[in-house]
Amino acid sequence: MADSGGGSASAVGRSICSIPEKFQLHIAMLALQFGYAGFHVVSRAALNAGISKIVFPVYRNILAFFLLLPFAYFLEKKERPRITLNFLIQFFLLAIVGITANQGFYLLGLDNTSPTFASAIQNSVPAITFLMALVLGIEKLRLDRKDGISKLAGTLLCVAGASVITLFKGPTIYSPSPRLQAAVAAPEVLAALGDASGKNWTLGCLFLIGHCLSWSGWLVLQAPILKKYPARLSFTSYQCFFGVIQFLVIAAFVERDPQAWLVHSGSELFSVFYAGVVASGIAFAVQIWCIDRGGPVFVAVYQPVQTLVVAIMASLLLGEEFYLGGIIGAVLIISGLYFVLWGKNEERKFAQQAAIESPAEHGIERAAPQIKSSITQPLLSQSTHNV
Repeated sequence: MADSGGGSASAVGRSICSIPEKFQLHIAMLALQFGYAGFHVVSRAALNAGISKIVFPVYRNILAFFLLLPFAYFLEKKERPRITLNFLIQFFLLAIVGITANQGFYLLGLDNTSPTFASAIQNSVPAITFLMALVLGIEKLRLDRKDGISKLAGTLLCVAGASVITLFKGPTIYSPSPRLQAAVAAPEVLAALGDASGKNWTLGCLFLIGHCLSWSGWLVLQAPILKKYPARLSFTSYQCFFGVIQFLVIAAFVERDPQAWLVHSGSELFSVFYAGVVASGIAFAVQIWCIDRGGPVFVAVYQPVQTLVVAIMASLLLGEEFYLGGIIGAVLIISGLYFVLWGKNEERKFAQQAAIESPAEHGIERAAPQIKSSITQPLLSQSTHNV
């Protein structure tokens, strides 16, 4: 019996390995978007069930920290640099931007808007990141080339989309059928979860913009630190740890009710577990693998899929209504995202062509396909024939 069990397990392993890596990447990215989409809906459900906006991220980051810690310790023993006071200070400051401000603004924004529009506005992060990098001199903008024009147009579209979502809510253009609303309203815990009435929509959108600015700033600021400290799992574990400390300090002034720290229902427990394990732990590992194999642009291209999945889930599970301003803004932001990604892809092609034509760099270019660093690889030219 043991032999047959082992044989079947090895057969499953061989069948998975026989799937081309290109398809494995697409399957992983689709699963990742469904996981993140579920996080938007689950977080909104937790907020409407009454969980504290301070307690929720504390528990989430504690779970993420203890999930990542053993993998970081054992898998990165050889590549982890010696920790210094300078590194600790940088991790602490990054946690303020990437954990505390990022997650805090997100929950405040989600509480005042809806899961669909929280997901939609996140599509502006690549454009905001490019704009920040441009201001800091990390990125270059060539308006005499099509890649520079595309990146500029994409950034302007994202800014326009975020402005529309924030300033123009508009009329309701889709509302779930009465039968669906009755089905959603049946369990008390799901009653009116998708309804943002009585909330400040504009303020919620401003919080979400703050969330995107924090996220983009974290992406820009972490790049030089990762060059000195390339152990990504350890890097993230330290930030989760400092994020917990920072939220606890905030809680000492804001959340003084001891009852807020108790888990009152199974839905709250599930929300915290999902946020910490799925959205922070498993999703992070899958995303690292996808970036390593397919490149960062490949991962970013799938972001709008998350918005579509969130819209469907929020409508079916939460009875969410869709407003004209939100849909127009989402279309502008997603269009801007693809303009920026296309421009970045074309920029890489220009850089590769210039390197090929340069005699001084010819030998380096011939050795480049052997390098595994996918962070600098283009989306589909070099990476797809490797997958």
